[in-house]
Amino acid sequence: MSQPVFLVGPMGAGKTTIGKQLAQQLGYPFKDSDREIEDRTGADIPWIFDVEGEAGFRQREVVVLADLATQGQLVIATGGGIVMREENRDCLKQSGIVFYLTASTEQLLERTAKDKRRPLLQVADPESRIRELLAIRDPLYAEVATYIINTEKRPPRQVAQEMADLVRNHK
Repeated sequence: MSQPVFLVGPMGAGKTTIGKQLAQQLGYPFKDSDREIEDRTGADIPWIFDVEGEAGFRQREVVVLADLATQGQLVIATGGGIVMREENRDCLKQSGIVFYLTASTEQLLERTAKDKRRPLLQVADPESRIRELLAIRDPLYAEVATYIINTEKRPPRQVAQEMADLVRNHK
């Protein structure tokens, strides 16, 4: 199987941490779509949001995802909002295996509390913002998912092992 494996889900679900371990277990290279955008633009995500707004960032995301989707065996951690564009949802569904990583709002809040590199959470009430984003995005994550994996209070290595088994047995 030469298709990529995508990880989607909210900020703090564990996409990057688990994705790196999954890639190691499968022997695939690992890519993070947000890091790819930063590498290609020479600017970090908060700066892109400040200068180009969310719409500018989302357009960059479309281009990077379309490119990564054609590179074969990769594990790709995506940004939390990648499912907001229909062309991204189509790309994900048509290009590979998609894991939707979930966790409770409380766990997401705990995991993202100290991270200042998340522009959408730099608000007075991050918990309300997470709930608001989940209300919009959860159905979209579910729409593109091949598998839904709960990461709540689970060691990343255990989650990655479960996912690696699913990838190896996927038809």
